[in-house]
Amino acid sequence: MSAELFREIGAPEIAKLTRPRRNAFDAITDGIQRRWLRERRRRKVGRAYDMALEIARTIPRGAEVLDVGCGNGFIAHHLSAMLGTNVIGIDVSGATQAAIDYRQYDGAQFPLPDKSVDAVLLCYVLHHTQDVSAVLSEMKRVLRPGGLAVIYEDIPETAWDRFICWTHNLQWRKRTGACTFRSESEWIAMLEQTGFDAIVDRQLSRARNLAHPVRRRLFLLQAPRVEVNVPAAHLANQRSQPSVLCDK
Repeated sequence: MSAELFREIGAPEIAKLTRPRRNAFDAITDGIQRRWLRERRRRKVGRAYDMALEIARTIPRGAEVLDVGCGNGFIAHHLSAMLGTNVIGIDVSGATQAAIDYRQYDGAQFPLPDKSVDAVLLCYVLHHTQDVSAVLSEMKRVLRPGGLAVIYEDIPETAWDRFICWTHNLQWRKRTGACTFRSESEWIAMLEQTGFDAIVDRQLSRARNLAHPVRRRLFLLQAPRVEVNVPAAHLANQRSQPSVLCDK
């Protein structure tokens, strides 16, 4: 552009002429960002659907379910449709993305009455919990006799698993506190103390989440159908006997 034309048009007009290019660039950038966010949401919804489909095979249709640490709520949302019932989701955050029956959790007591649900989900939640025993105690409190506990956990077995768990801890420790990952035997020992009957303890494919290909396990426990008061001496004797959480 010549100096004469520049003086004739003036700096403000030059700015107006160049603004459409910046707006076009911004529009393209915004479009890419929106597309990326939609893709991330689709992946979240898809993974949640796969997990809900797997969980629905273990829980009777019509069962009342509590999803502890429900996060975005998509698992609870899908399960509600699959089971034909209302799945309650609780978490420490103020809201969730999916349209579900959401109740905020204060981190101490589940916002439900005693023996009010048929199944409790703990999907990759316990390693975020600072007091696992308290959460398991609350799980026992809200479950009806014979109710199911569906627990998924990451297991840091190999050096690669430990690296993935370490990176996960870096992402979450400021929000939920330091993650506490345990070995399979440590989880079994802890779950045995609940007094539940174990139905399933099985390894899951690392490929179920390619973004975090770590070893994972599913623990499916069942609450006793009848509560029996057992003498303390008999309980002590039972604890001294070797026990197995479930058949491999």
